[in-house]
Amino acid sequence: MFNIEKLILRQEQSKDYKSVFRIIEEAFSKEEFSDHKEQFLVERLRLSQAFIPELSIIAEYRNEIVGHILLTRIQIKNMSQAFESLALAPVSVKPEFQNNGVGSQLILEAHSKAKALRFQSIVILGHEDYYPKFGYELTSKYNIKLPFEAPEKNCMIFSFTKNGLEDVSGMVEYPKEFFE
Repeated sequence: MFNIEKLILRQEQSKDYKSVFRIIEEAFSKEEFSDHKEQFLVERLRLSQAFIPELSIIAEYRNEIVGHILLTRIQIKNMSQAFESLALAPVSVKPEFQNNGVGSQLILEAHSKAKALRFQSIVILGHEDYYPKFGYELTSKYNIKLPFEAPEKNCMIFSFTKNGLEDVSGMVEYPKEFFE
């Protein structure tokens, strides 16, 4: 029987990479709105300037890696300003551990670490029924656009402070690794 209180969250290490690759692959294997290549994206992002080691977090249960989350550096740019932000992509949980709170714990831990590192916001292309419970709002509310076609209801942003997005608007600029 799974016990969420025995879940350990920690920073990913290089020895975890193979396990994380398999978890991401398994977690997205049956997702309808996926290119099923998220595991390769994570590999590319680890080698990029956007990678922040403290924001690559794994969930362990009984010495087995059962989940992973990655936040990487992005910018939101308009004609006169650039705002540093983060992209949440992806959050992955082994299928047999899904719907037990592992993803929620990873998201909350990532939020905590990102806030401690003084980031202001997180952008996600995610499920419209899942992410709002963590405080994510539509990017359209702030005139923030993603650089690809996606349903508005799935384009979301999270702010660490009340009114923290008041003066932020523009186009999200992802690292080139997102498009390779």
